[in-house]
Amino acid sequence: MTNDLIHFLDPASASVEGIVALGGSLSTTNLVRAYRRGIFPWPIDEYLLPWFCPERRAILEFKDLHVPRRLARVQRLTPFHFTIDQAFEAVILSCAKVARKRETGTWITPQMISAYCELHKQGHAHSVEVWEGKTLVGGLYGVDAGGAFSGESMVSYRSNASKLALLYLIEHLQKRGLDWIDIQMMTPHMEALGAKTIDRSAFLQRLSLSQNRNIALFTNLQSYP
Repeated sequence: MTNDLIHFLDPASASVEGIVALGGSLSTTNLVRAYRRGIFPWPIDEYLLPWFCPERRAILEFKDLHVPRRLARVQRLTPFHFTIDQAFEAVILSCAKVARKRETGTWITPQMISAYCELHKQGHAHSVEVWEGKTLVGGLYGVDAGGAFSGESMVSYRSNASKLALLYLIEHLQKRGLDWIDIQMMTPHMEALGAKTIDRSAFLQRLSLSQNRNIALFTNLQSYP
């Protein structure tokens, strides 16, 4: 409904903290509007929902991708197989439940899970799954921001499973014509793979250029195993 629409401040002139709105509905409409403007929600708890477009943004340009020799060998010899959009709910639930170093709790609240599952059903959120036989052992999910991809979270129950999921996603996106992904906030793992931070204005310009190319990132996925 129109009354549920969040009024986002102009991301280009957001504060240093990057907050462009507080609260509001996690509807598919609001989420799509947000991601296409470079904004994402990051709940502090079940009751406080800030929407962000940070002053510094982490991205990974595929030309800068550095795959360590050991990981490249694991990728060549992996017993895992990979799918796209075959178990979105299982992936996001796993991302919410897995324990992470230096973190307590999770920002992937029940409301976020419900909202992103609906976003997936409507074709805007996507997952990569890593399987060992019929067992899900890792994966990641993110959002198609109108021809650019914004990564949200990764999970791994086997060594290197989430890293291999990312490499699989990158290969997929490269085949579709994309040359970068938004990873929002820098992590040591992503930095080791070649990610960098850029200022907000440069990020928003890059986002707009990708959207203008109108790339279909996730179509004809029935061809995937």
